[in-house]
Amino acid sequence: MLHQIIRSDIQEMTAYSVADAPSSCIKLDAMEMPYRYPEELKARLGRLLAEAPENLYPNPAASGLQEALRQAFGISDKADIALGNGSDELIQLLTLLVAKPGAKVLALEPSFVMYRHNAKLFGLEYIGVPLNEDFTMNLPAVLSAIETHQPALVFVAYPNNPTGVCFKREEVQALVDAAPGIIVVDEAYGAFSGDSFLPQAGSRSHLVVMRTLSKIGFAGLRIGYAAGHSLVMRELAKIVPPYNMNQLSLAAAKFALQNRAWIDRHIDILKQERSRLSEAFSDLGMKVFSSEANFITVKVNDAVKVFETLRQNNILIKKLHGTHPLLEQCLRITVGTPEQNDAVLNVLKNITTSILKPN
Repeated sequence: MLHQIIRSDIQEMTAYSVADAPSSCIKLDAMEMPYRYPEELKARLGRLLAEAPENLYPNPAASGLQEALRQAFGISDKADIALGNGSDELIQLLTLLVAKPGAKVLALEPSFVMYRHNAKLFGLEYIGVPLNEDFTMNLPAVLSAIETHQPALVFVAYPNNPTGVCFKREEVQALVDAAPGIIVVDEAYGAFSGDSFLPQAGSRSHLVVMRTLSKIGFAGLRIGYAAGHSLVMRELAKIVPPYNMNQLSLAAAKFALQNRAWIDRHIDILKQERSRLSEAFSDLGMKVFSSEANFITVKVNDAVKVFETLRQNNILIKKLHGTHPLLEQCLRITVGTPEQNDAVLNVLKNITTSILKPN
């Protein structure tokens, strides 16, 4: 009976899978910050959260978090800021915003799976434009697809996930100039990159720049934000659930932004470790794709074997093999602490070159 009531297309979908990892596992599969607050900051945060009015509904618009984000990241006064329960909620709401009959969503492939997922969820046609084999953008193909399909919504992950490659700024700008509808520059990993469109937020009516606190140490808070022109953001505000945030996350996020030095110091460490790991992976014979994120994507000869060997050694990474044709024999490894990264390298050094080095 229920299968006749529930939408058939949803029944055919697959739920987003979150790996179940034991607490003892070195978890390098989800691009989380491997560092936690020192005891002094934990104690201060604990006292702050104890004062948060958990008995009252939150008012995100009056929380002060938007202004804290504006000050911390140099967001122009021309831009309005929307808060989301993680970037995932904002991706969903932006897709819902344009979900009219015949509307299309365009994104690059492979990229963040939720772009495609939400397009299908809301009944929009999804256009995926393949990247080049080295995961760079095929700009002529993307521009041609935009011209042909006239998408209502374009998503560009900058840097891209799951590849880590950051497209050329002038290429992304060309997409902004060509997009007939809303274009979202998703900078979830922007803190680890050398460039950003965030300063341009509010300058173009159809440009939305999206970021998150998840990758810089606070994935558990579920705080995403989008900055854009009031013409779009006013309409987005109409479909944001009235209490989509919570008092504790709002308070903790403001606290985090007041302690930017801790965040910046650990971002710098991870960027240094990213360089060290990239060089070490290359020395082992793996094909390493240039990354400006907090993870590294590599290609090997036997991704399943490498993945399972690491898992047997209590190290969890992401196996991309089998998820997209361009990702065959690819793995994604989150950059961890120096000690965690050494553990990965120690395991890989004991794997024969014929398994690591792609054909």
